[in-house]
Amino acid sequence: MSEFFGHFHVVLVHLPIGILLLACVFQWLETRPKFASLHTATTIALMIGMICAILSALTGYLLSFSGDYDEGLVITHQWFGISVAAVSIAMFYYHSKSAPFKTKVSISILLFVLIIITGHLGGSLTHGSDYLTKSWNLSSDTVAQRKPIPNVQEAMVYSDIIQPVLQSRCYSCHGKNKQKGKLRMDDSLRLMKGGKDGPVIIPGNAEKSEMAKRLSLPRDDDDHMPPKEKPQPTEQEIALIHWWIASGAPFDKKVKQLEQPEELKPALLALQKVDVKKVIIPDLPSQPISKANDGAIKKLKDIGAVVEQVAQNTNYLSANFVTVRDPGNKEVQLLLPLKEQLIELKLGSSSISDSALLVIAQFKNLMRLQLDYTKVTDKGLANLTALQNLRYLNLVGTAVTEKGVLQLKDLKSLRSIYLYQTMVKKSEWNDLKKAFPKTFIDSGGYTVPFLPNDTMEVKPPKTKQ
Repeated sequence: MSEFFGHFHVVLVHLPIGILLLACVFQWLETRPKFASLHTATTIALMIGMICAILSALTGYLLSFSGDYDEGLVITHQWFGISVAAVSIAMFYYHSKSAPFKTKVSISILLFVLIIITGHLGGSLTHGSDYLTKSWNLSSDTVAQRKPIPNVQEAMVYSDIIQPVLQSRCYSCHGKNKQKGKLRMDDSLRLMKGGKDGPVIIPGNAEKSEMAKRLSLPRDDDDHMPPKEKPQPTEQEIALIHWWIASGAPFDKKVKQLEQPEELKPALLALQKVDVKKVIIPDLPSQPISKANDGAIKKLKDIGAVVEQVAQNTNYLSANFVTVRDPGNKEVQLLLPLKEQLIELKLGSSSISDSALLVIAQFKNLMRLQLDYTKVTDKGLANLTALQNLRYLNLVGTAVTEKGVLQLKDLKSLRSIYLYQTMVKKSEWNDLKKAFPKTFIDSGGYTVPFLPNDTMEVKPPKTKQ
């Protein structure tokens, strides 16, 4: 119950900040004859601000019992908050008693300083102590740089690959200043200990590890982490975290010491590249869209397709045919009533062919399309030139060639194309890169250095002569 009332602190705390600061300004102004009429307004503002400051201090005290924040910083913030409440009471008393001007001004200056310090400490608890200054380290709002790893096979798995992801995505809620759910992730021992509900990592079992499970939940799920309003990890980052946990969650091993599944090698190799300029593109189309037909969604779900909203408070949809038994062109036709709402479509490992792309070409808002291990060819790819919002295209394991892929070079929003195990020749790779200068083109086929301990030679025992 105390935590329930404590959550009202974030609602109340902004009131004394604004009202008491305004009261201080009124008090300073009313000393001038033309602003003398502000005396009554100052009294009212002080009274309301004082009450709000007291309530904020009480609810903040109750919230401190949640254990979600750094104890030392909480105590400092708590005492400054109590000081604000106490000084606001004194200021209200002396103002109503018409105390000498110097006394009232001294108290108001003290209150002003206390409010600033208390507000800063509160912001540090919520956003981190470097919240105001960390943006100074970036040269531009639209550029995000990552230090490349010269040789990823020699990199330390945790400190060079996993920890930077956790630092950028998780520490704001599970770091030194704040520990939601009593989980702290900026320290390896605390990370493995877990939170109030127990361990979040089960070494060797990513599927049962709470951290990996929550990263993979739909973004609008209440249990999805990070929260949907926070910066989200990329698919490659999630894959790397899953791999690390499945490999035993080691903190002292290099990449070359762990088994590397074929599907993970593109993500590892990408770590050796310098990040290009990050073009900020909204996660969803900017224009609102009407709700999709419930009957059409039901028909898709009846055949086993997964259709869901991509986020709360939006009508845009994602469709996944992974659970549909042998989906083909006929099943794709069922998507037509959703052509305005559909922005993500997964048709990998299905029996669809080029004729299905005639239907998909009508999905003008489509952003992500997975066609891996399907029967699509260059002829079908020509239809995708109509998808001007397409950002991600997976063509792994298809019969497409360089000529077919080049048909898509005018798709300005395209950011990733996956072409592993296609008919694109090695000699054509550089031409594709030139044709798609702002697109990450993945060719797969990575090689991992041979290590002496990769194999073991077994010899029969020597026989005595």
